[in-house]
Amino acid sequence: MMAQLHFFDIDAPERKPTVDVSSTFAGNARLPVHRWFRYSAGFSATWAENLIRETGARSVLDPFAGSGTTLLAAEDAGADAVGVEAHPFIFRVASAKLLRHSDVRDYLAKIHEIREEAELREGHVAEYPPLVQKCFSQHSLEQLDRLRAALEQTRDDSAAWQLAWLTMVSILRPSSHVGTAQWQYVLPRKEKKRVAEPFAAFDSMVNTFAGDMRASQPPGRSSAQVLLGDARSLTGVPDGFAQLVVTSPPYPNNYDYADATRLEMSFFKEINGWGDLQGAVRQFLVRACSQHVPERSVNARELLESKELRPICDEITRVHDELATIRETKGGKKTYHLMITCYFYDLAQVWFALRRTCTPGARVCFVVGDSAPYGVYVPVMEWLGRLALASGFRTYRFERTRDRNVKWKNRKHRVPLCEGRLWVEG
Repeated sequence: MMAQLHFFDIDAPERKPTVDVSSTFAGNARLPVHRWFRYSAGFSATWAENLIRETGARSVLDPFAGSGTTLLAAEDAGADAVGVEAHPFIFRVASAKLLRHSDVRDYLAKIHEIREEAELREGHVAEYPPLVQKCFSQHSLEQLDRLRAALEQTRDDSAAWQLAWLTMVSILRPSSHVGTAQWQYVLPRKEKKRVAEPFAAFDSMVNTFAGDMRASQPPGRSSAQVLLGDARSLTGVPDGFAQLVVTSPPYPNNYDYADATRLEMSFFKEINGWGDLQGAVRQFLVRACSQHVPERSVNARELLESKELRPICDEITRVHDELATIRETKGGKKTYHLMITCYFYDLAQVWFALRRTCTPGARVCFVVGDSAPYGVYVPVMEWLGRLALASGFRTYRFERTRDRNVKWKNRKHRVPLCEGRLWVEG
């Protein structure tokens, strides 16, 4: 059955959605533009915007830009902003979000073109990777394929097309019958009760995008941009640029950010399976999970004795050795000892890159949490603070915002953890 072709009222009055001003990341799901794509972890855009306004910063940097929370908040606060994101797919998401001030008429005209093209096509599902086959019914996947093929047929890389691409990205999970874990992992064995019909989901999301674009204030003298790059070098960010850094680096808790977008990348046929993530994504990221560091992939002793880790050498060596010993007693033998060593080595490099790109009196805020792989506590905030001082910053302090792992639902260990804001100045 052919889906009905819907057109969108480009002269409809602006309807601003309800905004949740809470201090949690969950509130972003109801904020215009921020809600276009939900990425793992992060922080409240409202909090970030208020922070930028309160500090009076005119130039803001986010070395782990993700899907653009800080960049959008900075624009709304009237500050210039630069973000750096290493995940190629998420970089495209952030880039598309920053096109929110584009002409909504051009966007809707592109949507009309895509929908008309999709009506002329038949869906073909056989060539999709196995994960995609598991996550969608044949009917839904045929409809999604028609939309994807139409999107590719009309590709011109204009702002309107990039926004249409993100519209397509945004409907994939609602159109799937499988569940999603607490963050972004797909759970093929868990089914949802409500599944969106793809064409209807696409039409609804188009109206959301168009309404949010109308609601977005036109850019003033401030601007934001995102660079595809590495937080460990911040290549492309000028020396002394940032008066304020607002970011959330990966936590060293074995979450695989590369795997978070495996469904989307598989659907667009950028990868065929989990094994492709190493070359497509993981090699570019800060090493924060054991998948980054297979056994014998790094010389741990060389890193532990490096100048970068000198400020925490004794402590991190003890943690490394304890994890290496415990690992031999575990069935999975996860390389947590290598992960922790590589994580702090990478973050030490990030601090030196930040010192270069920050003004002398800059203020840095890391939204971050501590860790306890195999039940061995890692004082993440303290070690990051000491690495920051070694790179040339002057002071650090930690502001706890919430406790984690205190209800003992995690059977792996019973070590109380917390999350908060690491403030670094100088």
